Amino acid sequence: MVKRLVTIERHILEKEREYPGATGTFTGLLYDMALSAKLIHRETSRAGLLDILGAVGTVNSSGEVQQKLDVFADQMIYKMNDHTGRLCAMASEERESIIDIPPHFDTGKYVLLYDPLDGSSNIDSNVSIGTIFAIHKKVTSGVRGTMEDLLQPGNRLVAAGYVVYSVSTMMVYSTGQGVHGFTLDPSLGEFLLSHENIRIPDKPHYYSANLGNLSHWTPGVRRYAEWLGGYHGNPNPLSLRYIGSMVADFHRNLLHGGVFFYPGDLRKPDKPYGKLRLLFEAQAVAFLAEQAGGAASDGIGRILDIQPTTLHQRVPLFVGNRELVEAAEGFIREYDQAWIEAYAPYRQAVVT
Repeated sequence: MVKRLVTIERHILEKEREYPGATGTFTGLLYDMALSAKLIHRETSRAGLLDILGAVGTVNSSGEVQQKLDVFADQMIYKMNDHTGRLCAMASEERESIIDIPPHFDTGKYVLLYDPLDGSSNIDSNVSIGTIFAIHKKVTSGVRGTMEDLLQPGNRLVAAGYVVYSVSTMMVYSTGQGVHGFTLDPSLGEFLLSHENIRIPDKPHYYSANLGNLSHWTPGVRRYAEWLGGYHGNPNPLSLRYIGSMVADFHRNLLHGGVFFYPGDLRKPDKPYGKLRLLFEAQAVAFLAEQAGGAASDGIGRILDIQPTTLHQRVPLFVGNRELVEAAEGFIREYDQAWIEAYAPYRQAVVT
């Protein structure tokens, strides 16, 4: 018997039929992200054969050196979405401000936030990298999108997903009705459904963190890392696995159970909020984790309830199995009052 093959386009359309009011605009947006992923895959899979490796001599909005593939991926996602009439605005981790839709194109009712190539420092080493995206519905009344449309809390997301470029290329997304994964078949040029209704396993196996930063972490986070490894009374130690590409680390833990964390610290007292971006990284994986039965926190509370105040706002992140995320919050409450007081003004208000 031939196994039923479900392409990502077919899956999106079938899900759309469950909602009589759906217009197809949202479906087209998701499919455009899948097409962008195919084009980025084409370049990443030939990176060692093309003049696409290395830095371009520029920095992004956060002061990080841009790789050639960073710029290519950023431009590809922008060009796939600037003319469709589905979006009113975009924002990219690689760009400082809002990306307006060109005035000669129609606008739509969604905004797209994306990290075009997460883990790009791994590119030259042929290590897993990825794309992250999040979609909000427009909330302002004008034709064009504004910063208000972009600066929405994650609990208003209508979709989020990522693509991991590795041994195979896989796209994972959710529209709020479960998490589904699709593996790219290069011979067909199609993403095929390979992981339906992903749930984080109840029994976690891995923890993922850059232990090279251990000396800079707060006392509670250090004790938490030790606890994960089997100390401080933990009878179920986890194995350490860290790739250095959040997409890849999160993807493994999504499938096998575990926790990824990149905490804040006090090495720079005026910057206690860590490295990861709320809008371009944390919101999307938090949305996916919750849809898969997990949780995501900044160490104090739910990531999806944080009200963004700036486009490139950074947050600490603990994401994975719910009990592991809650354990992190417990260690921080017990040992890190100084950090909590330093971080609280940056966290701002939360939206319930």
